[in-house]
Order: sequence, then structure tokens, then C-alpha cells
Amino acid sequence: MKFGVITFPGSNCDRDVLYVTRDILKRPTHRIWHEDSNLGDVDVVVLPGGFSFGDYLRCGAVAQFSPAMGAVIDHANKGGLVLGICNGFQILTEVGLLPGALMRNRDMRFICDRTPLQVERTDLPWTQNYTQGQTITIPIAHGEGCYYADPDTLKSLEDNNQVVFRYSSADGTVDDNSNPNGSLNNIAGLCNKTGNVLGMMPHPERAADPRLGGTDGVALFESILQVALSTV
Repeated sequence: MKFGVITFPGSNCDRDVLYVTRDILKRPTHRIWHEDSNLGDVDVVVLPGGFSFGDYLRCGAVAQFSPAMGAVIDHANKGGLVLGICNGFQILTEVGLLPGALMRNRDMRFICDRTPLQVERTDLPWTQNYTQGQTITIPIAHGEGCYYADPDTLKSLEDNNQVVFRYSSADGTVDDNSNPNGSLNNIAGLCNKTGNVLGMMPHPERAADPRLGGTDGVALFESILQVALSTV
């Protein structure tokens, strides 16, 4: 399995993802400049965190027009795996691969912390190494991470079981007190209807090395490899 990491002007978490996929998982990983319209033979595309184009206009608003995004949309529509982390999640909503939008945090302040998440689904390529209802701890770092969708879209997400991660307390309680940014329904990550596209505000790549104080995030990347090996 080969990974491709898109780099936009202003990306700052692309090397973190590269470290996980290339150095920890020992998988072939290609850096893809945002102006490249050919993804090559990669199996998984990752849109990393950061501040693409300086978050000009709004987060992800300019990055959606990069040539690479046309190839990412085509890859996703063919069933290819696409992961958007933080700014990558924002870009995925801008191009319409995921519904809703990411708005300014409830308290209008940038948040940099570690937060518990409850795993809502384990039947996806991304989450098979987790257990249903498991509470994991993943870093967050964002100023515009408040997930918003209109009532009909929100109902559709819940009805179709598209919420993958929710902000929770350490004991797994999902309520306003465990919501760091005001996201509706405590949504921290969601997928498209077919499950091959995942967007999440927390940074699993920052929880993949014991030296960083936690490894709850590496299971996400290992899940992808497990699915690939099971289909060989």
C-alpha cells in the first residue's frame, strides 16, 4: 500500500504524516505538490493539517482549486481512500467530498490540547483496529474546528451513521462539557456515505510515537494496512 501526502503552501503537518507512514509503518510514501494533477499509483491520499494558502478568505477556500484536488476528487469517486486531517478536513468540506463546514471555535480562540474521542464506528478501513465505543486521546490544534451543518444534513449524517469520532470526556461521556469547540453533536470526525473518505479535526499523526506521549492515533493508520493485507 502506497501513501500520497498533498502539500499546499502553508501546510505544516505534511512531514508529521510522512514520518508516520514512511518511518513508523515503513510504507512507500510520496509527497505530492498541490499543483500536480497526477497522483501516480498511490492507494491512500492524505490532506494534512496546517494553514493552506494562509487560510485566506476562509480555511480551505483557496486550496480547493489546486490542480491536485481534481485528482483527489476523482480518486475518491473511484472508491480510493482519502483522509483529511484538520485543515485537510476543512478542504474536504470545501470541495464537497464531505458535507457541512468548519467554523470559528465557540470561544473564538485557537485551541491546542489533547482531547478524548469516542470511536463511533469500527467497520471502516480507518477504524478496524479500534473497538466500538473506545475512548482514545488525540491532540487538537485549530481555530476553526467547530463543525456545522444544517438540520437536514445533520439528521442525514446521524441516520446514515457517518459520524466516526465524537469529542467526549475521559470516561466516554459525550456532552457539552466535553466539547472543546462547539461542534454540533460533538462531531470530531465523519466519513462520506461509502466510508472511503474520512475527515477529522484531531491529529492522529501526532499520537503515533511513544516519545510524543501517546499512540492512540497510530491504530488508524495500521487499520488501513490491515484492510489492505486482508484483501491480498
